[in-house]
Amino acid sequence: MASSQSKRRKHTPRGLPRGPRSGVQLLLVGTVEHLGKPGDVVEVKRGYAVNYLLPQGLATIANDHHRRMVEKHKARLLELERAKLASLRQLAENISQTSVSIEANANEEGHLYGSVAPVEISNALKRENLSIAPDQVRLQGPLKELGLYTVQIHLGGDVLADLKVWVVPAAGAGEATTR
Repeated sequence: MASSQSKRRKHTPRGLPRGPRSGVQLLLVGTVEHLGKPGDVVEVKRGYAVNYLLPQGLATIANDHHRRMVEKHKARLLELERAKLASLRQLAENISQTSVSIEANANEEGHLYGSVAPVEISNALKRENLSIAPDQVRLQGPLKELGLYTVQIHLGGDVLADLKVWVVPAAGAGEATTR
């Protein structure tokens, strides 16, 4: 068991630069929501740095060499960011022109037995060849009745899209099924 722990320690970077609040200082290589943009020096907890930001390639150790490299490539990074933003805006326009239908079991008054969650909306968009993660779906409240809803999709940065979601009764909802 001691050998597996020593192997694990070898993979975690030692000597990460400490920030003024005893966190780890990193230089962002990619945009991280709620944290910063490429070129920003941020201070995060060690676990977040070692387990997510560094392995995903979203950040690197904040040293002078890396800062010079980011400054050197800042124009290219801005160009990439603009291209990404343009593609997100195009995706937002496509989503805004789309409506999806989600079948759900409901009673005679139109109240659902459960609710429609972001996962169902994400799956419905995938059937329309629009790849959206469930955490990008922003619901104002649970969808618990049949009807038409406008749901916001957060694509990144400040790009939002409004999606029309039809919650319709499931086919054969009145039939009892036995197995």
